[in-house]
Amino acid sequence: MFRNRSYFPLILFAAAIPVILTTNYQDIHQTLRDILTIIAIITSLSGFLIRAVSIATTPKGTSGRNTKSGQVAESLNHSGIYSMVRHPLYLGNFLMWIGIAIFTFNIYFIIIVSFVFWLYYERIMFAEERFLERKFGDDYLQWSGRTPAFFPSFKHYEPNRMPFSIKSVLRREYSGFLATVLSFTFIDFLRQYAMHGWPFEWNRISLYALVISLILTLTLRTLKHHTRLLNESDRS
Repeated sequence: MFRNRSYFPLILFAAAIPVILTTNYQDIHQTLRDILTIIAIITSLSGFLIRAVSIATTPKGTSGRNTKSGQVAESLNHSGIYSMVRHPLYLGNFLMWIGIAIFTFNIYFIIIVSFVFWLYYERIMFAEERFLERKFGDDYLQWSGRTPAFFPSFKHYEPNRMPFSIKSVLRREYSGFLATVLSFTFIDFLRQYAMHGWPFEWNRISLYALVISLILTLTLRTLKHHTRLLNESDRS
């Protein structure tokens, strides 16, 4: 589950198709659709920003991003956002996915996504924490004892030990941003099909946002793999 967690959003894609095709959007007033759209975008953006802050202030060798060889951690990060919540990356994922779920305008789908996320990620967080407990012992127990697992608290906030690095965000988060924009675009066009059939309107903001995101992704991927502009010696 830990190694394959990055593929979990594919389940969200597949599950959204029957939900959208069976939702009666004609009964949802346009004003309510607009409000839900704004809420969905803000929710997903807040999740992305939480992930961005986590990654931009995390030193090399901390846990949380490895998906190939299992748990990896050379140091325990407990400053900045990690002094407010133990799993900020998973919190960010949750908000990004819930924003996508809200964009379907289906309350049942929002509830189901929340429940499935809890079932899946609770086990991953448990396994990750047991690994950190075995490796760091009392240091981990003291940190986890004062820091909430998922709902942030400012009570024991400590300033970041690492300066904010925009390069880390640009180097590591472009694929997640593209996946989020692609999800919104996918839902937008599928909902248009469910409401109006084929052919439907192609001149939509979501499509323009997707094209811009693709250009940014290709640019950043090229810079990452073929130049040293985004390299940093003290970052993962």
